[in-house]
Amino acid sequence: MGVAGEIHVMGWDWFRIHFTENKGMAFGMSFGGDYGKIALSLFRIVAVGFIGYYIKKLIQKQASFGLLACIAMIFAGALGNILDSAFYGLIFSESNYNTVATMVPFGDGYAPFLYGKVVDMFYFPMYEGTFPSWFPFWAGEDFTFFSGIFNIADAAISLGVFFIIIYHKRFFKDLNEKENMVQPLAPTTTMAATVNSPKTSNKAPDIVTENTGTDSTDDSIDTSKSNPNPTSNKTDNS
Repeated sequence: MGVAGEIHVMGWDWFRIHFTENKGMAFGMSFGGDYGKIALSLFRIVAVGFIGYYIKKLIQKQASFGLLACIAMIFAGALGNILDSAFYGLIFSESNYNTVATMVPFGDGYAPFLYGKVVDMFYFPMYEGTFPSWFPFWAGEDFTFFSGIFNIADAAISLGVFFIIIYHKRFFKDLNEKENMVQPLAPTTTMAATVNSPKTSNKAPDIVTENTGTDSTDDSIDTSKSNPNPTSNKTDNS
């Protein structure tokens, strides 16, 4: 690459390998100085943990390969940027356009844990021009499309999000259909559990006892009906 920090791939002006380091987010964007850097690093760690758990749940639900691949790309990209910011500053010396970084003993680098810079290298300045005078905010200013410099991790995250947005209906429709195929099994299990429940067997003697009491009452009523006026019978016999 050389000390200048940039080469033109295949001689093309629009595809360059351009060495740069950033302290912040993807595509060279920064975020809130040192406090923003540590906040961003901690957020990435939490996000990677959540995404890893989500991938596990998707596998259990037998999600489609496309959805799993997209989430895995986001996971891998975020993890790659975490490793850069966590360890790059511990094992490399400071570098710039005139000085190439060299590997140093662990801990003797230019930054402490989680404060390292993220290395970006892909640069695609496909078109350069000037905003017209009538354009709001940036009238008359020069611009480059595409001016962002990124790395493989940034590309993985961007492509994963892009394909989820494009194919989200298909991905989550397949996932919902598979979930609905599993759900009807739940009522059968519940019914079986209810039939075998000990509460059902305990109620049976109570029902028998109540019926027995009712039968004895009915017998008493029937006896009284068969002899409604015992006094009158004695009078007639006399």
